[in-house]
Amino acid sequence: MDKKIGIYICSGCGIGNCLDVTKLSQAASTESACIYKNHKALCSPEGFEIIKKDIEKEQLSGICVAACSPREKTELFSFRDHIQVERINLRELVAWIGEPGDENAQVAAEDYLRMGITKLKTTSIPEPYIEDKICNDILVVGGGISGITAAIEGAKAGYTICLIEKENDLGGWANKLYKQMPFKEPYDQLKEPLVKELIAEAENNKFIRIYKSTAILQIDGHPGRFEIAIKHVKTEKIVVGAIVAAMGWKPYNARALSKLGYGTSNKILTNLEFETLIKGNPKQRLPGTILFIQCAGSRDKEHLPYCSSYCCGTSLKQTKYIRESNPDSLVYIVYKDIRTPGLYEEFYKEVQRDDRVFFTKGDVEKVETQNEKLKVIIKNTLLGDDISIMTDMIILATGMTPAATADLNLSYRLGKGLPELKYEFSDSHFICFPYETRRTGIYAAGALRAPMDISACIEDAGGAMLKAIQCIEATKRGEAVHPRAGDKSYPVLFMDRCTDCKRCTEECPFGMYDETEKGTPLPNPARCRRCGICLGSCPERVISFADFSINSVSAMIKSVSMPDEFEEKPRVLAFVCENDAYPALEMAARKGLKWSPFIRIIPVRCIGSINKVWISDALSCGYDGILQIGCKPGDDYQCHYIHGSELTQKRGENLQETLQTMMLEPERIKTVFVEITDYHKIPVIFEEYMNEIEAIGPNPFKNM
Repeated sequence: MDKKIGIYICSGCGIGNCLDVTKLSQAASTESACIYKNHKALCSPEGFEIIKKDIEKEQLSGICVAACSPREKTELFSFRDHIQVERINLRELVAWIGEPGDENAQVAAEDYLRMGITKLKTTSIPEPYIEDKICNDILVVGGGISGITAAIEGAKAGYTICLIEKENDLGGWANKLYKQMPFKEPYDQLKEPLVKELIAEAENNKFIRIYKSTAILQIDGHPGRFEIAIKHVKTEKIVVGAIVAAMGWKPYNARALSKLGYGTSNKILTNLEFETLIKGNPKQRLPGTILFIQCAGSRDKEHLPYCSSYCCGTSLKQTKYIRESNPDSLVYIVYKDIRTPGLYEEFYKEVQRDDRVFFTKGDVEKVETQNEKLKVIIKNTLLGDDISIMTDMIILATGMTPAATADLNLSYRLGKGLPELKYEFSDSHFICFPYETRRTGIYAAGALRAPMDISACIEDAGGAMLKAIQCIEATKRGEAVHPRAGDKSYPVLFMDRCTDCKRCTEECPFGMYDETEKGTPLPNPARCRRCGICLGSCPERVISFADFSINSVSAMIKSVSMPDEFEEKPRVLAFVCENDAYPALEMAARKGLKWSPFIRIIPVRCIGSINKVWISDALSCGYDGILQIGCKPGDDYQCHYIHGSELTQKRGENLQETLQTMMLEPERIKTVFVEITDYHKIPVIFEEYMNEIEAIGPNPFKNM
């Protein structure tokens, strides 16, 4: 049954100054719409009421709102569930980047209008996928400071928590501490480890089930219903809706630090070994001179290139141990930088006030044994001269590395553990969604996610638990989590066309697909992040979403007017990632920056979702060039869907084969990466590409 569509064109926010809205209405009237109307401010109470009354009176099933950005006023223009809404951006994509009265801007507006109407006609309202027997319980893996805190916070929110610890006791590394540095006043006094109170609170909470000396044998399932086989005295199964992974960390292997003398003398200890020594006998008299070497293996390209976060505070705390044990002792701290952010700086100042504690900046060149003493040679000091210090004991402030996650024993085709960054920390979108992992419904917390101290772990655990709760509640509604939060679409597979090529299973960043022995994909929709990368990977048009499909985007591409080669009006298609590139583009328009009216923009979920069919269709229709603009990949930035941008680069070889087959120049397709703050680069990117297309000349398919 054909949809009854209403088309509403706004003339406010400068749209009416740039465009002839009456002509746009005439263009809309040719698109077999039920009704089409103009208004000076559709977002006003009067404008909104017009649409609302038409929906009731005309029994409309679809609405096209041609006005401002679809990223604005989303709640206002969201009608009842059975009303499909398509937002057409005339403001940022035409009026604010064009010139008033320009006929090319008018043509662009008409094209965007047709594209929006076409999309509305060729898509449908997503029906959510809702799992059966969704469980509200949450699993926390790891009984250290992060895991215990996460469990307590989840229980406070009313959820039943299963807390699994592989050791005999809760507490992790925090339970091995003698004292804890102060998080608040007074800063001159060390504190009893907070973890003792947290353990007692967790053990007395009726919503927390604690399993000690327990191993995870296997995790099956998906958000809403993870089935976990555990071995705790006997083998049993528990079911949860989400998982917080808080397995903690392990110390960096000090034996790799031969330059610092570890292993050559029993007087050279790591900070953890020293902590154990003090806890075993707090009243023992320590040697007269003790030297700390900071960043022992951290911030070192040969070992750990990152700051391990907790080391500076630990050394300051252990300095207090020494000074309290032996008032005549001397303590030296050799550092690259002392990093005590926030209120920790107050504790640092307290230690600095001690006349028997000496701080010296420099790089330790060598550690030598001389009789009963240890000689430390230091270069690159603040004084400019090399110095040497004789000491009775050396404490190495070794860094932290994340615990292995393979013990989760996930039954995913992509591995038993959580995918990792190059430093082995759990991978996620580390800028925008730090707690997320590549396994939907599983959230990393504490030092498994990044190097951090106790205070940071406590805060981190609460954040991860909150995300786990959000995931369960979203799964109940059939909605996606980040970054398309609230999206109710999911991939539907038309298996009659599937050739078992495994592209979708291999390229999905989130392990949404399992597969049979033959290679046939087995989707798990509740794991899906709705990025569409599988849609972009499929060569057979097998995969589609209700509101984002091969056919719908192809129809949009074909709906654009195509001048012939003699008009000297090129057409360039720009696929723009909705996460970074599209917001950057809109910011450019709001800053008053301009670009060519010959460019037609289609936002996509990720440039990894761009299917080769769209490229072929666009070139066959006569588009002179195709731009793909996505999130910037790399170590200091990241695609919102982990590797969508990188996949686009890899697929470039296949696109070049398509161009060769069509006997077209390779420059007709270009891929560019931007950050969300790169709005000022957008007009430059467009201008440079339009110049390239002008130099190449028209697409020979224009007249066919």
